[in-house]
Amino acid sequence: MSFIAVLRPLRGSLPQSGLRQLYQGRAHHFPTVPTAAKFGTPRSFSSYLVTPTELSEALKKSPPSPISSEPRVIPLCASWFMPNDPEGRTGIDVFREKRIPKARFFDLDKVIDKRSPYPHMLPSATKFAESMSELGIRRDDIVVVYDSKELGIFSAPRVAWTMKVFGHPSVHILNNFRLWVQQELPTESGNVWTVECGTYPIPEMDEAKVAEYEEVREVALDYNKEGAEGVQIIDARSAGRFTGKDPEPRPGLSSGHMPGSVNIPFDKVLDPETKTFLPADKLREIFTKSGVDPERPIISSCGTGVTACIIETALNEAQFGNPEKRKVYDGSWTEWAQRVKPSDSLIRSAETPE
Repeated sequence: MSFIAVLRPLRGSLPQSGLRQLYQGRAHHFPTVPTAAKFGTPRSFSSYLVTPTELSEALKKSPPSPISSEPRVIPLCASWFMPNDPEGRTGIDVFREKRIPKARFFDLDKVIDKRSPYPHMLPSATKFAESMSELGIRRDDIVVVYDSKELGIFSAPRVAWTMKVFGHPSVHILNNFRLWVQQELPTESGNVWTVECGTYPIPEMDEAKVAEYEEVREVALDYNKEGAEGVQIIDARSAGRFTGKDPEPRPGLSSGHMPGSVNIPFDKVLDPETKTFLPADKLREIFTKSGVDPERPIISSCGTGVTACIIETALNEAQFGNPEKRKVYDGSWTEWAQRVKPSDSLIRSAETPE
């Protein structure tokens, strides 16, 4: 299954062993909804980023009960670690160790397009609906995605962005679980709790939020050409990987950067101690000093499309750039370095002039 959870059968329907069959191979039984559907659900939070206190108070008022027919507040753990993590940590391990009570676990390595040779590519709309159904998340639920206390902010923005791409009406990011723990707010540990499956309608993907390889390649080829649209690419990888001095964490992958891209390592938009997002004014200062023009389109990129969403979230928090002209490059550097041809000269390094 896509999630680490014990699933309770639907009332009067399938036994436990039949739950997986209920959501696989029967996509035509899911209702469909347009991305921009209006549900009239009131948002319980005033901003995309939610503080620990705000989430704690909301959970007291709206616990994620399977009985309630009203929109619920659902904490969703999206903890994930790089494949070369020196401590060998995994998201599910830290989830079991300490989590927000009744949180659910989103497995970033499983809710993907498994046909793609590149990691973390967006799943199909049917796969997304199936995954939400297995998690027991309803379309009118208010979902707050959070990271591990170890990293603060890392993969939660990717999961929240994915939910936005598929039109979930109310999704937020906790800023952050490290502060939640430090403030001694409630936590639990051990085996996960039982959730009841639901039927999440198949959504439409908002393709305007997603940059594909062909689009990014055209941007790179047009760099410095007269009359080009001037799309900006922000790369969230470390400076060493961007310049080509440090290797990529995935063996055999060239490091370097796309022509004309701007390097803003994702940790630069986070507080060095708490790993929360910096205040909006500080974020605007970082983007401005890096030469990013808010009047021009922006594509965020990284290694596999995960930390690019940290940059996109920071742009959103800073109200920097037109949201309708901001995208995330889904395949990011892992796809780029494997698909560009050497003759294109589209991998630059510190030794390669722009």
